[in-house]
Amino acid sequence: MRQVSNSPLPTFVVTDPIEAARELALRLRDLVAEQPNFVLGCATGHTPISTYQQLAGLASSRAIFGGLRTFNLDEYHGLASDHPGSFESFMRRHLFAPLDLSPERTLFPRCCEGESPVQAAERFETKIQESGGIDLQLLGIGRNGHIAFNEPGSARDSRTRLVELTASTRAANAPDFPDGTPVPTGAMTMGIGTILDARRLHVLAFGVHKAEIVRRALREPASREIPASFLREHEQVELWLDDAAASSL
Repeated sequence: MRQVSNSPLPTFVVTDPIEAARELALRLRDLVAEQPNFVLGCATGHTPISTYQQLAGLASSRAIFGGLRTFNLDEYHGLASDHPGSFESFMRRHLFAPLDLSPERTLFPRCCEGESPVQAAERFETKIQESGGIDLQLLGIGRNGHIAFNEPGSARDSRTRLVELTASTRAANAPDFPDGTPVPTGAMTMGIGTILDARRLHVLAFGVHKAEIVRRALREPASREIPASFLREHEQVELWLDDAAASSL
């Protein structure tokens, strides 16, 4: 592991993403051991899977996760929680079931029966506040610079809300759905302001296809056109890359 000396935020580069996943999992284990009611912000997608696998592999430490509480960045609107394409199903497979986390301690931005998206968003934000806030938020970066479902054009102070998914985002996520099942057209997402409220941010980006957007997020002026660029404002943020994703720095 090496650190990029000329980056505007702490940036660590590994040869193999598994190295980053192992380090982050060990850090999370230690943080939760120190603070049993730790609140973790979770991300979905292929990037964090290795970190979740490493966490699940800490079998001897599994008991310490009993008090862990999680908030997910986003969830498809109108999709049942047990649908194989839902982010809740993803998290259950990769983290919640292996760590035996109870559903009551794993929250998603979704509408309950009879609830409007605005009401659901307000309830989700309130739950975060009632939990004491998110202690550490895991994040990935989309190829166009989006974080969660905050696409280019999203405001710096945006909060949890219902957003319309772009055609490119739906196409990129289509492989996660059974053949012939359409990707929902909308999703509930934490806003950029909500994300920046977390006490720590750990941002992961791996692969050469992330190299250009990583460079832009770090080097170009912070703007709505590159939502990930707003992460530079956070006082406790780390960026973890592999050699390929760091190749344009």
